[in-house]
Amino acid sequence: MSKLFESFQIKGINFKNRIVMSPMCQYSATDGFASNWHLVHYGSRAVGGTGTIMVESVGVSSEGRISPNDLGIYNPEHVIKLKEITDFIKEQGAVPAIQLGHAGRKASAQIFQEWKGDGTVNEKNGGWQPVAPSPIKFIEEYPEPKELDKEGIEKVVNDFKKAAERAIEAGFQMIEIHSAHGYLLHEFLSPLANKRTDEYGGSFENRIRLLLEVVDAVNSVLENKVPLFVRISATDWVKEGAWDLEQSIKLTKLLKEKGVDAMDVSTGAVIPDAIIPVGPGYQLPFASRIKKEVDGILVGTVGMITNAVQAETILLNNEADLIFLGRELLRNPYFPLEAAKELREEIEWPLQYTRGKRK
Repeated sequence: MSKLFESFQIKGINFKNRIVMSPMCQYSATDGFASNWHLVHYGSRAVGGTGTIMVESVGVSSEGRISPNDLGIYNPEHVIKLKEITDFIKEQGAVPAIQLGHAGRKASAQIFQEWKGDGTVNEKNGGWQPVAPSPIKFIEEYPEPKELDKEGIEKVVNDFKKAAERAIEAGFQMIEIHSAHGYLLHEFLSPLANKRTDEYGGSFENRIRLLLEVVDAVNSVLENKVPLFVRISATDWVKEGAWDLEQSIKLTKLLKEKGVDAMDVSTGAVIPDAIIPVGPGYQLPFASRIKKEVDGILVGTVGMITNAVQAETILLNNEADLIFLGRELLRNPYFPLEAAKELREEIEWPLQYTRGKRK
């Protein structure tokens, strides 16, 4: 059997293969509500054989959304459509997962038709005041964020806890905390965005404090029954005075002690002008190093993984445990079905599609 299609269990949840749909914002929600677009989008990838379908970053609060068009889970009524989506994903034998996030200083972004942020939406047009660990703009076109006070930090922790409760109610079988890509929890980790002088800033122990509090709050809901992943940016791609791989390794060891089951290892995005050597598997060395240094926690890798042999080789070389696919699954919802054929692996096809199966 190929490693890519090897099944495994975490906390009693069965994952049929090691392919994970990486969370990718669709910017297609209204007031945080999912729609039929989301049902078909995520459902198609489940039909296509992906083992874990992770819903895009979902705002734990209204002000935590990246844009006004982001999904939310801050309203109890958001659960209704999300439950429809998770039910369908489960019917296809896949695990429905959700990424819980808070956009921090990158919130209230303007999303144009080309699906990328370009400035922000002002409050008069339905936007809101972003918050952050420190009043430092992401880019000049963005407003200065409001520095979170102790009450605001407590609200963030409680918002993540409530979001986890609603995620379980909606039928999600795995939860990921988004602490990467320059959003709020990553902003607290990185000295580039965090200039605080209280217990949430300065030292490594202080900068990781909020993330650890969020993990504890979410874990209090999961009760060791639901797998918990954390996505990090393993480096800011800045040589000095930034978040880096060594700190990521230290953090991973602490998260393991707190019961986190897997690390979803990405990189960058806390500042706009970092020089990143993008290429096939460019983030793999960071995941591989974390896996080597920290025993007893699963490690996922992401970033320009585009074919079955590449994914299989990563697993066979023990460089990662999980393969997160992003853009490749946008291009091809049926990548796993084709990958199985390429790896000469016999997997179950949807009955309705067996006529299209190549002999």
